[in-house]
Formats: sequence, C-alpha cells, structure tokens
Amino acid sequence: MRLLVLGTGGMAAHHATHFAQIDGVSVVGGVDVDPNRLAKFNATHNIPNGFASLDAALQWGQFDAITNVTPDSIHHPTSIAALKAGKHVFCEKPLATDAQKAFEMVDVAETSGLINMVNLTYRNVAQLQKAREIVLSGQIGAVKHVEASYLQSWLVSKAWGDWRTESQWLWRLSKKHGSNGVLGDIGVHILDFASFGSGLEIDHVFARLKTFDKAPGNKIGEYDLDANDSFTMAVDFDNGALGVIHASRWATGHMNELRLRVYGEKGGVEVQHRHDGSRLRVCLGEDVESGAWQEVDVPTVPTNYQRFAEAVRTGTMQEPSFRHAANLQKVLDLAQVTDRERREMAAR
Repeated sequence: MRLLVLGTGGMAAHHATHFAQIDGVSVVGGVDVDPNRLAKFNATHNIPNGFASLDAALQWGQFDAITNVTPDSIHHPTSIAALKAGKHVFCEKPLATDAQKAFEMVDVAETSGLINMVNLTYRNVAQLQKAREIVLSGQIGAVKHVEASYLQSWLVSKAWGDWRTESQWLWRLSKKHGSNGVLGDIGVHILDFASFGSGLEIDHVFARLKTFDKAPGNKIGEYDLDANDSFTMAVDFDNGALGVIHASRWATGHMNELRLRVYGEKGGVEVQHRHDGSRLRVCLGEDVESGAWQEVDVPTVPTNYQRFAEAVRTGTMQEPSFRHAANLQKVLDLAQVTDRERREMAAR
C-alpha cells in the first residue's frame, strides 16, 4: 500500500511512524498548506514527495490510500474527494463535525466500495477487545447494565501543561475557537468504548452538559471559556439494557482513564485503561456467588493502522467504519439537543 499523509500537524507523526513500521506499506507523500511544516515533517519521516494541497496530490495520483489527519472540519471535503478519486481512506476521529456531514461521507464511501476506517484509538486496547469477546460469547449472559467513564484531570493538574497559559489547551475550552468541549473532544471515544465493549448499539439518549467557571468572567485573553467541561449521559441500548456514560476534565487523580463495566445476568466484565497500563477483570461462574473478581492476562492485538493496511491488502472491510463513527456522531449531536431541550431522544 502506498500511503499519503494528509495534514502534518498534531497526530500526523503517530500515523506516519506506525504505518511506516508495517510490512508492505510505503509512506510516499505528505500534504500541508504550511510549506515549512511539510518540509520538516517529510524530512523527519523520510517521505519523498510533498504537496501544498490534496488536489495537487490527487493530480499526481501515485498512491493507494490516504490517512486523513487534517482538522476536524476538513475531514468531510477531503475524505470525499479522496474516495471519489478511488483512494482508500483512514480518517482521524471525529469523522465529521456533525452527523449530517458524517453520513454524507458514509454514502460516498459505501458507494465507492473502498476501504474506509476511523481511528478510534482505544480499539487498540487488547483488554477491551477481550472484554467484547467474553460478552459476545454469552459468558456473562444477557447484558442488563453498562457503566462507562472517561476521566481526565488536566483542569486540576499541570501534568500535561498549564491550561491557563497555553493555547493548545485554552482552545479546547472555547467554542469560538472550534471546541465542542469534553463532549466533542473525547465523547466519541467513550461512546465507542461502551458500545464496542458491550456489543450493543445506543437506542435512546438523555445528556446533561456542564461548563464551570474557571476564571474571572470565564475568559482568559481572547478565549471565552464556554465549552462544556463535563457531561453525563443516560442511554438505552438496543437490547433493552440501561447505561450510564460520563466524562470530565475535573477528575482529580485520574490523568487520562477510560473505564467500562458490563453486567449481565450471569456475570460481569470490567476494563480499566490508563496512561500507565490496562486491566481486565471478570466475575464469572462460581465467583458470582462470592463477588470475587479475577484479573485476565491478555495478549496484544493488531492496531487500527495494521488493520487498515490489512483491509486494503485483502479488500475486506474492517471496523471501525465510517458508518459506525457516523452513528456515534449522531448520538453526540443528540446529546447537545437533549441537554438544551431536557428530554430523551431516539438515536436509531
């Protein structure tokens, strides 16, 4: 597979590094509107060709697929252009800024028959993959209740940097700078963690969003600190199970932690993924009577990057697809409506 990296800021270095390590993959070009950033990126990753626009790269055409690491609002037009030009697309999350654009991308992707995947990075967590396998095998019985949380602490800690003075954090707190808050930043990750791990789809949602005062007048310089800091979400899953999903940037001591608990009529599974490691625990069989939990060792799994390369090689689609990401985006969009209107809404 000959790969083009579209956008060379932010996550692009991770994409270039991971794809370059895969047998049979050659990173043949980079694209960026900033010539200096592009030149530095290509030199760092030994990429031979550089382009100032996707149009210029498509005119050249000597590649099979793109990895789309542009800003969120650019995913829609660039992914569609690449697909219409016959290129497979691996896109950063979120797929689009709203569900309407996301489903437009789905239509083009599915009509094209090309491989389309979204980099929901926590699919790389082996413990989550194993938890899903246990749930789908029926070992915990029919799922009745799901809890999922994504807890960050960068509003109460300087471990990642000082959000009060650094633009890389301040923009995430400001709507006019393009932020949809914690819901828009990490909401898609914890929704995927919950639905993938439980093997269920979300049917109904009712969410509450909260923005807390963080500075005098809730403003620092040009940044209005008006994007949501925390959300809670009550959901119904397609099998009738209930779920509670929440996220916050005020979670002291948690740094960057995702947690999933899935309870069935015969047992339960629990996944904890932190910056310093992951754990899978199960309560099954005779342990159900005593409430004992056993930790499960899990081997590594292929990454999203590896699975995309394999999908292109074989011509067989793998998840997470554009459609899956679009369905998650619909839930995120509805979450904002339910908060505003204070009512539950159907997601399917």
